[in-house]
Amino acid sequence: MSEHNGGLSFIVVPDSGGEPRGISLSRRRVRVLGTAAGLLCVGIVVMAATWVTMARRAAQADTLAFQLDSLKEHQTRLDAVARRLAQIEAREDTYKQLLGVSGAADSAFWVPAPSGTARESEALSAGETAEPTAWPLTVAGAVTQEHLGGAGADHPGIDIAVATGSYVRASGDGVVVQAGEDPVYGLFILLDHGNGMRTRYGHAMHLIAQRGWTVRQGEVIALSGSTGASTAPHLHFEILKDMKTVDPFSMVTPP
Repeated sequence: MSEHNGGLSFIVVPDSGGEPRGISLSRRRVRVLGTAAGLLCVGIVVMAATWVTMARRAAQADTLAFQLDSLKEHQTRLDAVARRLAQIEAREDTYKQLLGVSGAADSAFWVPAPSGTARESEALSAGETAEPTAWPLTVAGAVTQEHLGGAGADHPGIDIAVATGSYVRASGDGVVVQAGEDPVYGLFILLDHGNGMRTRYGHAMHLIAQRGWTVRQGEVIALSGSTGASTAPHLHFEILKDMKTVDPFSMVTPP
């Protein structure tokens, strides 16, 4: 190989011993080939980077799909538990009728229909109220924080230490106006009992009642947990009158 006038010349010698042949490339062709080679290298690098990005996104998509499937499976299990408890309640009512035993409608096993069942939203009439007078748990639990008011660093409700997964019950008849997640309250439910009365149930592990549902006193609306700003499993319970907190112990009494 030799250079001439900025071009390149190659001498090709066949292995069979034939006559050598010369190949000459002009300066222009050398530049064209060099540019093509550079573009080819850039293309390979871009393709490699694109493949790596797509591979990462595919891995993330697989992870999200797995997490979604896990959540759906968890929801299915909880719904199955709700259906099973509803069956137990139905059997208990049947036994009571056969034995002639009377009992409250909100028995210890009573829970609402599992999710997916149609529910009617029946807002309370103006001036009508269903005061929250029932303890929001089946058990008394242990009160770890009492009501200290609702301003500044005060505590707007009471904290009741209770095992994770305990039944959280509606303190009175009402309509679910909020059912979601909050940085402080975690998973929570807010019930409107009419005439300015509301109750809030915070730090749940699972919400059973959904926004728009009409619930009655004693109905299981959630399972207790430790979500949000919580250091241990407990239920945060508030009573509000015209958006101002009320000491729950002025209206409810532990069992």
